[in-house]
Amino acid sequence: MITDFTPYTSLAGGVLIGLSAVILLLTNGRIAGISGIYSRLFESSRLANGRSAWLHGEKSWQLAFVGGLVLAPLLLMSGGLEIEQVFTGDLSLIAIAGVLVGFGSVFGNGCTSGHGVCGLSRLSIRSLAATVTFMSVGAVVVFVMRHLVGG
Repeated sequence: MITDFTPYTSLAGGVLIGLSAVILLLTNGRIAGISGIYSRLFESSRLANGRSAWLHGEKSWQLAFVGGLVLAPLLLMSGGLEIEQVFTGDLSLIAIAGVLVGFGSVFGNGCTSGHGVCGLSRLSIRSLAATVTFMSVGAVVVFVMRHLVGG
């Protein structure tokens, strides 16, 4: 299966991801690591001083950020934009891959957005090591699945 390269759409997506990371950093002083933001939604709702994180806006911006990730494509589709998602393969294999990605983001203390976008832009050596690792492993997995396994 060959994926069509869409340079303008890809550029626009990259600009929007970078812009959202900059806006979050400037407005909240936070790094836009999606896995960290998502996981903190399920942590204790108390701040260090014992006050509610919901009342002081900590959980509110996290929920708004994750909500925006879910609602943005739905909003675009309601405006007539066609968003095509193609999944070729076994749903159980996709679920296993999702669990492995989740494990990897916990094990690596961050995900592609935290390390690959925000960490590299801050010249973090740890993020460089993480990004090289997950990009290399991803390339090996694609090669193995396409050429050795035949998936």
